Amino acid sequence: MRGETLFISDLHLDERRPAITRLFLRFLEKDAPESDALYILGDLFEAWLGDDDLSEHNLSVIHGLNKLHAADTPVYILHGNRDFLLGNDFTLRTGSRLLQDPCVIDLYGTPTLVMHGDTLCSEDKNYLEFRRQVRTSEWERDFLAKPLETRRQIAEGLRQMSQQETSQKPSEIMDVTQATVEQVMRKFHVSQLIHGHTHRPGIHEFSIDHQDVKRIVLGDWYEQGSVLHYGPATCRLESMPPEQA
Repeated sequence: MRGETLFISDLHLDERRPAITRLFLRFLEKDAPESDALYILGDLFEAWLGDDDLSEHNLSVIHGLNKLHAADTPVYILHGNRDFLLGNDFTLRTGSRLLQDPCVIDLYGTPTLVMHGDTLCSEDKNYLEFRRQVRTSEWERDFLAKPLETRRQIAEGLRQMSQQETSQKPSEIMDVTQATVEQVMRKFHVSQLIHGHTHRPGIHEFSIDHQDVKRIVLGDWYEQGSVLHYGPATCRLESMPPEQA
């Protein structure tokens, strides 16, 4: 055992932000091989249009993950709201394992619930309705049947619409709802939850039914890297600046 597990989320990798992709690839090469496992809790990509989208940028990420797998470091991935079309071909190419969202893992003896975190934002009714629509097998089948360029145009339109709607929403709507957090933790009988999505990194300690519990929120990678280092005696969020061009 190497003594530490790494958690990341919300990288939103995009060829339009090459410095962050380089930072991630360096992280895979230098930091991640020293860990017991790497968990990516959603939104690895800004948009994933299907496993046939093998652009030079996407192939570089696939190659980096496959090298980590070849170094005997397990890689586990959850779907995010931007990359829920990651499929079997992607996992085969990268050697990663796709987990259900949410999922309970044994983290050095502590049952821990891991999830992307978007479903915890239960006050964002419009988003949750949109999420229900695009997560149906019918919608996915219809979307993936379209030419790749058409999918790119649709994704860009959805991205612009999302940015416009987000700018008009109160900030509290886009954060988790505490009652929903407590409900989910009760349902899965856990005292620890790790998630991303909100881009509000932090470690929150509170109590549920007189039991001490912990909610760990991962940071995004828009301006820098953000990694949770977790071990038997370690629980810290660490930032990583990108290399200067």
